[in-house]
Amino acid sequence: MTGSHIFGLELGGTKCVALRAEGHHIVETIAVPTAEPGATLGVIDDLFGQWQRERQPDALGIASFGPVGVDRNRPDWGFILNTPKPGWAGTDIAGRYRRLLGVEVGFDTDVNAAALAETLWGGAVGTSCNAYITLGTGIGVGCVVRGEPLHGWQHPEFGHLKARRMPGDVFRGNCPFHGDCIEGLISGPAIARRSGMAGEQVEDKHPVWDGVVHDLGELLAGLILGLSPERISLGGSIACARPWLVERARGAVIASLGGYFDNLSKDINRMIGVTALGDRAGPLGAIALGMTRIAAGK
Repeated sequence: MTGSHIFGLELGGTKCVALRAEGHHIVETIAVPTAEPGATLGVIDDLFGQWQRERQPDALGIASFGPVGVDRNRPDWGFILNTPKPGWAGTDIAGRYRRLLGVEVGFDTDVNAAALAETLWGGAVGTSCNAYITLGTGIGVGCVVRGEPLHGWQHPEFGHLKARRMPGDVFRGNCPFHGDCIEGLISGPAIARRSGMAGEQVEDKHPVWDGVVHDLGELLAGLILGLSPERISLGGSIACARPWLVERARGAVIASLGGYFDNLSKDINRMIGVTALGDRAGPLGAIALGMTRIAAGK
């Protein structure tokens, strides 16, 4: 697969990234703002068509915001499901591009894909279980166990769990489905509503971050209790712009777990960190998904 020519598509809440790679070496990326599906995917269609005329891809990997259909034996495979993103629910993504390009398509959540990229090329190399958390427009959690993205009835949705609230925090939450789930409390839009300003304008010393740290600590503690990952990588616009959140969140995890794991303190710096791949985790995740389809065909 080293010389495979792979197209990738990362569908995000604010932008979509189309890319092509030789193996896992990205040779071109183009970002498109995420608007309504017809306009956004129309631009991607034209771009993929142009690239295909230059060279036929060996596979395509699609890493999408969720929830999405990930079971290849079900009729909703490759579709975006009941997402809060207006207009995108019920959109057939994988089928559209399998028909357009005539290639096999690897399809998964953006965070499962990023976790897979971290497993192959990032901070989770050599682990048997790892997780990836994106902190941005939404809060997503992807998991890879023994080299495979975690699926069951659906895919992990830890971002919509409810956590113990920080004492005195009465914010009702921003999630249209659950109100004060983790995503409803610490996503970019939630931080903007809490603070009354755009997230990038919120100073590092603003008290809104106290709640973010507490709730992120609860999410991390839940992952440790539920999955026992060897590595948890944090990415997304918030985590990458404010890496000090990771250090504070480690302390919140220790406090949340109350000494239950007596060896956690010495392992936590290695266990929890900012993604080693930076803003390439998502795009490389799409490429990794394309590689899985090539491998499956051999």
